[in-house]
This record gives sequence, structure tokens and C-alpha cells, in this order.
Amino acid sequence: MTKFHVLTGVALAALLSTALVFAGQAQAADAKRTDFGKLADGQTVEAITLSNHKGMSATVITYGASLQALITPDRNGKPADITLGYADLDHYVSNPQYFGATVGRFANRINKGQYSIDGKSYQAPVNNGVNSLHGGTRGFDKVNWKVVKIADGDSASVELEYVSPDGDMGYPGQMTVHATYALNEANELTIKYMAATTKTTIVNITNHAYWNLNGEGSAHSVNDSKLTLLADSYLPTDSGAIPTGEVRKVAGTVFDFRKPTAIGARVRDASEQQLVYGRGYDHNWIASREKTAQPRLMAVVEDDVSGRKLELLSDQPGIQFYSGNFLDGTSSGKSGGIYREGDAFVLEPQIFPDTPNQPAFGSALLHPGETYSNTLIYRFSAQ
Repeated sequence: MTKFHVLTGVALAALLSTALVFAGQAQAADAKRTDFGKLADGQTVEAITLSNHKGMSATVITYGASLQALITPDRNGKPADITLGYADLDHYVSNPQYFGATVGRFANRINKGQYSIDGKSYQAPVNNGVNSLHGGTRGFDKVNWKVVKIADGDSASVELEYVSPDGDMGYPGQMTVHATYALNEANELTIKYMAATTKTTIVNITNHAYWNLNGEGSAHSVNDSKLTLLADSYLPTDSGAIPTGEVRKVAGTVFDFRKPTAIGARVRDASEQQLVYGRGYDHNWIASREKTAQPRLMAVVEDDVSGRKLELLSDQPGIQFYSGNFLDGTSSGKSGGIYREGDAFVLEPQIFPDTPNQPAFGSALLHPGETYSNTLIYRFSAQ
């Protein structure tokens, strides 16, 4: 005789609750922490890998608070690492290329490295021709950050901290910076930068990841990938990549990416002096004149070969698009291949270059008691 067990309402609720807990645990994104190497001064550089259950993972190293790898499936479910970088610490130190790095205190360029605050002049190191680039000779990309917190759950995350001393690279004020990477089950990697200062200073922090949606060791360049930039104006530059101050409409120019357009379709147009200056695209598009309250879609890149799609959201007013013009074959990547011109693109949400010297661009100032922030959301899919 078959016996049937009748569950009371309380018992059934408890059973369902337990099942939901285990289901939630099964789907929780996780973070793993390992050593990545040691610096010459003995500091240990750590690697934190964030993984979800959709086949996606992101590895962050504490040196430069850098995105060292991002693995995500193509349309057939085959995973590949789609961001450029090195397999070992030695190359990050000996041949820095800003691969996946956090750049600051002031990302992009400052004309001659000079600016003033309240009538007082400051000089940042010149490291890009006559200009200062990405904070100077030892910016945030060349220091070892401290792990503050690692968490599993709906999003796997790591929070990193760096305290930049007063006068660091010529910038006033002690600045405490936090970089938080979080990966969720929707295949979204969010990077949030926050900073506070003890003296009025300038700040512009962003991430410098190089992307190739076919894979960082792929034989395919990014020239056939289709880019959409949700911006109707851009900032022309002089021969040193410093904005002239003009705001130019993209309509009717090689800078019009308002509809999906292959990155390489017009990149070699020698009739456009701006492309000659930059050996391709290395310009800032205007998404809005001011920072927005919430991140909104700024750029989309689609790759027909792999089916991968990258959507980038941020709350910043500008986005720097760089078409990998200066990848010159001197860097050997994680898969052993040589990185060449056009092997990757960079999209950097930020305030406008040289803002400290161009009042019409707004303000780059951060005062004591204020908090600077920049939120970047990378959304990945395949179709």
C-alpha cells in the first residue's frame, strides 16, 4: 500500500524557502583571489577573478586597478578573452600600454601639463610630447592598489583603494580613490570610480580597456566591427591631440557614428586633417554638456564574425574613442600574438580633455567635502 505524506502549510513553506535559498546560492556570482606577482619593492600584486553563471568572467589586478582579462561567449557559446593585456606582471611594469588600466588623476591630456587653481599655477609631468597624459609619468595605472573588499552574491565584486599623497605628480591635495568592479548575472560589468580630496584639485578618472570582440589574440582587426556613438558633436584637436576649443558637428564628416558604421570604413581618409593628426581616431565626442544623474547609453559596438555586442553606459559628458592607432607590434599579448595597429579600440567615458584650461568645457575641480564619481557599465551579449 502506497503511503502519501501530507505537508502542513508551515512545512511546505519551509521546504520552498530552503529550495529558493539553494537556488539563489547556485546562481550567485563569485570572486576568487590569487597572487599575480611581486613588484621590485616586494609588494604583492593580486588578481581577483569575478565569475557569473553565464560563462563570463572578469579578472582585475591590483596593479593599476586594471582589467586584465574579460572572457565572454560568442554566438555559439564559445568563450574568448576580448580585452588586451599581459599574462604576467613583468610586462605590465616594463612595457606599460594602459591595458585595462585605471587612469588619473587626470585622464587624457592637459596642455603642456599646466593649469591653475584659484590663481595658483601647477605643473603635471609632461609625458606625451609637450603635454601631460593620464596623470603623468606615474599615474594611477602604475601604482599598486589595496584590496578593500571582495564579495559574492547577485554581483561578484572587488573594491580597491589608492591614496594619492598631496603633491603627487604635481596635483594638490591628498586624494583617496576607490575603484569598484562588479559582475552580475546579466553579463554586465560595472566599474565605479569615487574620489575625495583634502585640497581643491582637479580630477578625471576613467578606464582604458582595449577591446577586440573577436578575442585579444584573434587574426581579425577591429576595423570591421560596427560602432555607434550617441553624440552629434566632437572636439577637434591640434596636432598634439589638445582640443582647439571648437565644438564641431559630426554630420557630413568621418566622425559621424550616429548609425552603426565600421570602425575602419573611413579611418584612413587622408583628406581629413583630424585623422592625419591622430593617425586615426583619438578624439572626444560630446554625449552631453554636463554629467547626467544616471548612466545612459553612450556607445554600441557589434561584431558580425563572433556575434558579440558591447554596450557602454556612463554618466560622463564625453567619450574618448581611440582606434588603436599606436599599437605598433612591440607588445606581445596573453595569447602570444603581437598587438598591431587596429587590433583594438578604446572607449573612455570622461570629462573633456584639457578642461582645466578651457572654461567653456565646464569644471574639473574637486573641493574638500565633495565626492567625484564616474560610473561605467559594460553590457555584453551575443546574437
